[in-house]
Amino acid sequence: MPARILRHEYEVLLDMNSVPLPTAPGSSIQAVLWSGNCLRLLDQRLLPETEQWLECWNAADVAQAIHDMVVRGAPAIGIAAGYGVALAALAGEPLEPAIAQLAAARPTAVNLGWSLARMQRRAQAGADAAALVVEAQLIHAEDVAMNQRMGELGATLIKPGSTVLTHCNTGALATGGHGTALGVIRTAWRQHRIASIYHTETRPWLQGARLTAWELKKDGLPACMIVDSAVAHLMHVRGVDWVVVGADRIAANGDTANKIGTYQMAVAARAHGARFMVVAPTSTFDRACPDGGHIPIEERSAQELTHFKGLALAPEGTHAYNPVFDVTPATLINAIVCERGVVENPDTAKISALFESTP
Repeated sequence: MPARILRHEYEVLLDMNSVPLPTAPGSSIQAVLWSGNCLRLLDQRLLPETEQWLECWNAADVAQAIHDMVVRGAPAIGIAAGYGVALAALAGEPLEPAIAQLAAARPTAVNLGWSLARMQRRAQAGADAAALVVEAQLIHAEDVAMNQRMGELGATLIKPGSTVLTHCNTGALATGGHGTALGVIRTAWRQHRIASIYHTETRPWLQGARLTAWELKKDGLPACMIVDSAVAHLMHVRGVDWVVVGADRIAANGDTANKIGTYQMAVAARAHGARFMVVAPTSTFDRACPDGGHIPIEERSAQELTHFKGLALAPEGTHAYNPVFDVTPATLINAIVCERGVVENPDTAKISALFESTP
């Protein structure tokens, strides 16, 4: 399966009001929809209780939606940002301020900057608003195709009868469709390679409890949720063959930033003989970043820890440290899966070779 859709093939199919995205077998979920002059985002803050769509009519709307986590997941953030630039162009807004506003919405996910840089290059090459819409749709469609490819590649690493554990939400809700880590799990399940699926609740936003559980149930995949702090116990008592996670940024040496809690899962996996797989498209690699120590880690409001849905959980005045990502060293990662291939026991040389040997 090709990892990239050729521009001329896509433009022949393109209809400004109906985007022919590749189908993602095993999931009908889409969280990002383009309707011609408006971006519609499934509001993930309200799931699973309410399926409500938020309409974005300009770049400021999209930036706010990214910051407020209406849309989340590195690939989906990048897709939304691309549409944000297109909306600015359609409205006749200056693109530089719009791009700067979008770039500031979330600092850790490198897909955001990658998408904006791609849109900016197209604009600087003379693309008009219609062409920028096409470019945003290409980013979206390519992501779906890449997810399907990664699903196939990652699934081949999983032996039949395996138990897998995932963290946060890396499915169709976090991407253009199908998913990265959850895409691998979907594909491996369809190929009868997986016996048991576990996922964490993923504090403090509960993406695992609210979103991953919702996706898996919607697609008919049986799964069992655990609290974040039960990971090591699960591995010790029941056994886990693979931990499969996504990524928000991968440094040149393979160090990987992902949802807070990922690092301790990798440590526990190494201690208990479980293997650890990172699944992310090449747009998540930041080859200008030498290692994890150079990855900016977003910190969010303490209120996300001290309150839940407006209700106080801790005494007033409680101080809280709320980093929302951590960095897993490459030395704890058994495999990084991207649409170009699989890098086992990643390091700088292997990642460099991946990019140099593949068009």
